[in-house]
Amino acid sequence: MKIFTGFSFKRFAAVVIKEFIQMRRDRMTFAMMVGIPVIQLVIFGYAINTNPKFLPTAIVCADHSPFSRSIISAMKTSEYFSIIRQVDSEQEAADLLKRAEVQFVLSFPENFSRELVKGQCPQLLLQADAADPAAVSYAVASIGDLINNALQKDFRGMMPRQTGSLVDVRIHRCFNPEIRTQINVVPGLLGIILTMTMVFITSLAVTREKERGTMETLLSTPVKPLEVMTGKIVPYILIGYVQITLVLGLAISLFDISISGSIPLLYLISFFFITANLAVGVTISTLAKNQLQAVQMSVFFFLPSILLSGFMFPFRGMPEWAQWVGDVLPLTHFLIIVRGIVLRGADFMDFAGHFLALSIFLVAVIIIGLLRYRKTLD
Repeated sequence: MKIFTGFSFKRFAAVVIKEFIQMRRDRMTFAMMVGIPVIQLVIFGYAINTNPKFLPTAIVCADHSPFSRSIISAMKTSEYFSIIRQVDSEQEAADLLKRAEVQFVLSFPENFSRELVKGQCPQLLLQADAADPAAVSYAVASIGDLINNALQKDFRGMMPRQTGSLVDVRIHRCFNPEIRTQINVVPGLLGIILTMTMVFITSLAVTREKERGTMETLLSTPVKPLEVMTGKIVPYILIGYVQITLVLGLAISLFDISISGSIPLLYLISFFFITANLAVGVTISTLAKNQLQAVQMSVFFFLPSILLSGFMFPFRGMPEWAQWVGDVLPLTHFLIIVRGIVLRGADFMDFAGHFLALSIFLVAVIIIGLLRYRKTLD
């Protein structure tokens, strides 16, 4: 073929060497090429766990008997439950579930031991936060055998017992009794969509002006760094609210998801989350030399956000170091807030700590962005 006529391996080798030299000069792109696969390998290899264990559990015990203590002790030594609270009332336990502080509540009735000794198969109530069905499925499946095995040890050597289960464990799946995946995924998608669009769009804001040559015009004006950042952010805040309204409307109309909490409160909290992501995008744009680098750095931020926030995989199933990283990301706290409002009917005080973490991230990113923008002025 003519295309191979006069092909020179020497010239071919020169082009290859030239590309490697160019790659070495573009350190940011090379770092992304190495960093993104490493992050994926570490997260998927070490942090992702679809079978979470040691889930926080509260106990409501109106029967302080050796049998109830045996069950609680068995739960403490199991891999699925971690007893962190013993409360006095069902209302207090319901508040813990509402604030997502516990994943389970096990309630002992007052006459539990009396009925057990009489062989009447007493009932135990296990309330599970089923907003994320995957997070509780294995633990729920194990609770019956765990309780019966613990009681069998107590009755060993005593009078013969009836065959079958010694207790009737009633499972109450709170916030998602039908175990619908959409109940958990659709509200979470609100945070994913906002993160992806806000960070990616604004990360191109300053770099686009650099490439088009309009940055010099902007730098020649008396506009201050804070005015530039806010001026670039405000239009996209309105776009973010359009996306929120669209997602909520589709969630109600297509997936029949009812919003249990306050919609105005959700819109108010969303302002801080949208602004935080926009500030990240603007900060990235001050670091990137071109639009390609801006996109690559946006992926570098978005990838850990989607994997370590609890959207795709149970947050409590991750190792502690992965949860620490996830706690730094705004998406982690926003997912808890939006699911709390939509599914649990939570009010502001139920997620005040997560709102504080979101606000701290927002302030920190704005400060970094302002400092970086001043450097670009120089």
